[in-house]
Amino acid sequence: MKALLFSLATLLLTLGCSEKESRLPIIGHKQVDFKTVDGKQVADTTFHTIADFSFINQDSAIVTQETLANKVYVSDFFFTSCPTICPIMSAQMLRVYETYQNNPNFAILSHSIDPEHDSVAVLKDYAERLGASSEKWHFVTGNKDSIFNIGQTSYLVRAQEDQFEPGGYIHSGAFILVDQERRIRGLYDGTKADEVDRLINDIPKLLKEYANE
Repeated sequence: MKALLFSLATLLLTLGCSEKESRLPIIGHKQVDFKTVDGKQVADTTFHTIADFSFINQDSAIVTQETLANKVYVSDFFFTSCPTICPIMSAQMLRVYETYQNNPNFAILSHSIDPEHDSVAVLKDYAERLGASSEKWHFVTGNKDSIFNIGQTSYLVRAQEDQFEPGGYIHSGAFILVDQERRIRGLYDGTKADEVDRLINDIPKLLKEYANE
């Protein structure tokens, strides 16, 4: 009987650890403050989050953080005339879109880093050629400095002009997974199929995390 109880306890402990380990990490800096609750010091942790934003998508609709409220989403940075990694990234992101296009709690946000060329009409044509619906996949443009800033300070990826790079811009190929609290929960190389496979497998973990709340 003791052996049986020990085995059962071990199994429950293992399952508990597995569930905990399956939770995706929270990426970015964090600040820990202490406050007194009922006479005890309690840690209060503030995590890095995506800042407020306002851009325009391929349907001329304004997209803000409220547009993505209560959604898990994947973000990236690109430009339509990119001669290097962007076509690969778009093909890989299309896999993500096709997998979760019918899930109402999921969205994709792709930022153009070349707003001078990537007008609403250009983004609309780009989205239509991919077969992407704006209800699920937002291709956004806006103020160049705002786009560069949110990439580097919120999404923690590189996005800037560079005259020495093909196309005149340099940007990360990362796909960034963001939770419903606007926290970064995963970074994936959007040019590699196996990394995107990992992203596709991680999205349900995050959706389940909020479904269980």
